Amino acid sequence: MTQLLIRLFVRNHEDVKNPAVRTAYGNFASLVGVVCNLILVLGKLAVGSLFGSIAIVADGLNNLSDASSSLVSLAGFRLAAKAPDEKHPYGHARYEYLAGLVVSAMIMAIGLSLLKDSVLKVFQPEPVGFSLLSVGVLVFSICLKFWMSRFNRTVGQAIQSETLIATAADSRNDVITTTAVLASTLLCKVTGLDIIDGLVGVGVAGFILFSGWGLVMNTLSPLLGESPDPELVERIEQKVLSYPGVLGVHDLMVHDYGPGQQFASLHIEFPAEVDPLDAHDLIDNIERDVRREEKILLTIHYDPIVTSDARVGVLRVRLNEKVRQIDPALSIHDLRIVPGTTHANVLFDLVLPAGYTGDRAGVIRQLREFVAQQDERYVCVIKVEQSYASTRRDK
Repeated sequence: MTQLLIRLFVRNHEDVKNPAVRTAYGNFASLVGVVCNLILVLGKLAVGSLFGSIAIVADGLNNLSDASSSLVSLAGFRLAAKAPDEKHPYGHARYEYLAGLVVSAMIMAIGLSLLKDSVLKVFQPEPVGFSLLSVGVLVFSICLKFWMSRFNRTVGQAIQSETLIATAADSRNDVITTTAVLASTLLCKVTGLDIIDGLVGVGVAGFILFSGWGLVMNTLSPLLGESPDPELVERIEQKVLSYPGVLGVHDLMVHDYGPGQQFASLHIEFPAEVDPLDAHDLIDNIERDVRREEKILLTIHYDPIVTSDARVGVLRVRLNEKVRQIDPALSIHDLRIVPGTTHANVLFDLVLPAGYTGDRAGVIRQLREFVAQQDERYVCVIKVEQSYASTRRDK
């Protein structure tokens, strides 16, 4: 059914990297969320008020927060689609992240309100009415929320939207909480213990707060500047390395200004003996191809590498092997030998992963000792850098 709806309401639905198509997906998913959640809100509030069930009312208010979340998501997708302007040359795509953060905060607020009401119901239990109508509304809610979870996950994965994937997780959580409410309604009927309704309400509220906090962390992360997707990093690196003459890639940085608005820069190592015009032409080709395939504006810095000096090549191989033995997460680049009258400086950059907790001083000492062992005239000069991107194999 999901695919049928997508084909009916999203034009050119297969072109998911097209910003206009992506926005259409987001708008459609948000509208579906609003309609479905409002149906559930009206049904649960009516039944919960009629039969005096705080758990059903709590679950209905949770669906009200979901409907509000869908409206915020809709606004986020529409604002994110705004074209760049003079004050915001990188576009407005981060509005989608902000919408996700607002949604998460709303979920937390609803959870706190429900917790207060449910605690009062625990200490002052009230009779809970039972009817097949209330059971039917809850069963319908479980089925609809299960479909909404799959729907939002399918759309979210298609357009790589963290907001919709979070919405899918929230719908999945609703299946769990509504199942708990249904169990509460049945237990109150069987046991006659009305306190169960309040206890389940507390449990539902706690689960909403726990899920909301997780969503806050997930939506806040890209705004703070999280590391890029390791699979994206690997695709970019492998793409660049596939071009003839490229010896290595390092210092990759990816700057995220929202979905579809990513910028990147990296250094490539290229033989110094190659004509600079040829090297420049190849770099232009790489930047254009990455832009076309990954929708990322890539800027490349060219590092010339002397390949005619055998000493440099041999030392590079040995140093790379030594670094891997010390810690596979480390790497080196920009190795060069600068000869002098009394000694030769061996210069290179040592790259540490972000948050590296190893013995940095010990690593530098081992590398200096290793270089000195290769030739007594060598003096090691190491520049330490931090890595801003990594592939899964590095972890």
